[in-house]
This record gives sequence, structure tokens and C-alpha cells, in this order.
Amino acid sequence: MEIGIYTFGDLGPNPHTGETISAKQRLKEVIELGKMADEAGLDIFGVGEHHRLDYTISSPAIVLAALAQATKHIKLTSATSVISTLDPVRLFEDFATVDLISEGRAEIIAGRGAFIESFPLFGYELDDYDALFEENIKLLQQLNTEEMVTWQGTFRSNLENAMISPRPIQKKLPLWVGVGGTAKSAIRAGKLGVGLAMAILGGPLTHFKSLVDLYIQAGIEEGHKRENLPIAVNGHTYIAKESQQAKDEFYPYYANYWSYVNKQRGMTTRITRSDFEQVASPETALFVGSPQQIVEKILRQHEAFGHDRFIAQIDIGGQSFSEIAKGIELLATEVAPIVRRETSK
Repeated sequence: MEIGIYTFGDLGPNPHTGETISAKQRLKEVIELGKMADEAGLDIFGVGEHHRLDYTISSPAIVLAALAQATKHIKLTSATSVISTLDPVRLFEDFATVDLISEGRAEIIAGRGAFIESFPLFGYELDDYDALFEENIKLLQQLNTEEMVTWQGTFRSNLENAMISPRPIQKKLPLWVGVGGTAKSAIRAGKLGVGLAMAILGGPLTHFKSLVDLYIQAGIEEGHKRENLPIAVNGHTYIAKESQQAKDEFYPYYANYWSYVNKQRGMTTRITRSDFEQVASPETALFVGSPQQIVEKILRQHEAFGHDRFIAQIDIGGQSFSEIAKGIELLATEVAPIVRRETSK
């Protein structure tokens, strides 16, 4: 199994000090985290797209191009590219460029995103939410396989023998669809024959097992081979030497994270300590605990999903750089080797 980390570059206040670092400092830290992950031997580093002042990354391709120069081996992916409001030609050409700079390490996770601000920002109607996704993801797939593209659609100008340049080093850019928790999205990913990147942020294991089953069934029924239907699990993660230490340290950050995310959505819901304990239990979403507990949760999910990747979001809630760095070290040295060994048997 491949193990990695991802970040949205959110600018949350530190709950202990009340201080929020600058966007400049946050981006500098994101580059440093990518370098650390690469040097530690992790497999994947992802950055997600938002268009808000409380996030620093609006263009994953630009950040990944910088990371391509700062790293040597780690795969570089978006997490997520908001395909509903991105021009697929621009998206493909940007990531093909990252692939060239990185010598073949670029990937795309395309999704809907957690917010809707990109629709008015780029001149799209929210009523076209689903139709835009469907049209753009299919065009992106065509661009990924053809150097000269002829295409007709609804939301952008038609293409007539258009040259799509540059071409990536890889024969095709690895393409995944990010799925939060809906059956429709999982089925669509299967029919498209692209990877399924599940964000497991809440809910029981059984729900996500049903999404995996629907994804595989839809893919096979569409004529795709099972080995060409990769699965990734993405989730919030905090690792410390001891279980209770991990919970005590992480709860303030986790509660703080959901406080400002819910506020961004116009909600006032707060995460209590009992809520936190529930989502951190063995059968639920949150990856928080000792290295051994994280290993056990990943392997338990692997038995259910048969997934190929685990990608941890380890920097939420206004954590300091040093705390995030400790998480990378524990993930790379005490979690990843055991998970890789056990899943390779």
C-alpha cells in the first residue's frame, strides 16, 4: 500500500495562542512538509484547491510545480481539483507541465470540493453543478489519451483537431475522483474507470464499504478490469507515542478545525469531547492514536476495502509546524513500514 499526506493549506488560528500565521508562511510550510515527506520515504503528497481567504492554495498545479523542484521521488497530486468549475484543457495542460517538471510524478484527484464559491467566481451557475462535473470529467479523460482532440459540449467552446500541449512523461496522468459519501459519485467513478479517492471524515465503516462495492460493481459492469480500479482512503490523522496523549493533544485542534469550517458554512455546530471520542473509536472515521492503533485501523479498513492507498491530512486546526513534522515522522517510520509489509503478504 502507498502511504502519503495531503493538505488544504488552511489558515486556522492556533487554539492555544489565538494566532494565525500568514499565507506566505503557510505556503512555505507546505513546501517544507512536502520535502520532509519525500525525504522520509512517503509515497504521495497532495494539495487541495479552495478559493477563500482562509485557505492558501487556489492553484494546486503551481504549488505542485514548486514541490516538483523541491522533491525527488514522491508522487504529487491535487487533493482536490474542483473539476466542475475548472476548464479541463487548462487543468490537463497544467498537470502535464507538472509531470514534465517532476519527471513523471503528477496525478489528479478531481472532485466537487467542499464549498461553492468557485461557481460565481468563475461565472458558472450552481444549478449546473452536476452537469458541469459530468461534462468536464469526460473531456479531461479524452484529453488524457489524445494529442489532437475534437469535442463538442455545452459549457465551453468546441474543440476541432485541437493540439493539447504539452504531453506528460507518463503515458496517461493517473486520474482519480474524490468522493465524500454519496453512492452516485462512487458509481460514476466506477463507470468512468478512474480511481476512487474516498474522504472518510465521519460515519461507520459499513457505509464506505457499500460505496466501494458499488464502485467496483459499476466499473466491472462497464467493462473495466478490477486491477484498473484503484481505491484510496483519505482522512484526518494525528499520531503520538501513546493513545491518550494523541487524543488529549489533538482534541483542541480537531474541535477548532470543525468550529471554523462549520462557521464558513454558516453553521454553529461545535465538537464536544464525547463527539470526538466517538469518531476516534476503532470502527469509525478518525485516525487518532498511537502508531500501533493507526496501523490497526488502516489494516482493518484494508480488509474491508482492499484499498491501494492511505493519505492522511495531518495539519488541521492550527497546529504548529513542529507538531505536524512529528506526525510525518511517526507516519513514515512507525506506521508505513508495518502497513506496507502486512498488505504485501
